[in-house]
Amino acid sequence: MTIMNVTRMSSKGQIVIPVNMRGNLKEGDELIIIKDDERIILRKAESLTEQLKEDLEFARRTEEAYKRIEAGEFISVDSENLFEEMSKW
Repeated sequence: MTIMNVTRMSSKGQIVIPVNMRGNLKEGDELIIIKDDERIILRKAESLTEQLKEDLEFARRTEEAYKRIEAGEFISVDSENLFEEMSKW
């Protein structure tokens, strides 16, 4: 069964989850937020498998790396200097 409600976002980016949709959520629970162009999905963090948690972290770090590349925050290294450059990390 699908339940639908309307809520608003505050000027601080906060939203209220209507009481009839909170189910087993309680104050202090961690929620995972997944967003694409058209959807925002909230899931209780404890309900995720360890593999999915690792996949989400990998996706987050990959997206962060792409943004840094697009911003020009990268270097080019030839094969002779690769290990020398890596040792600086």
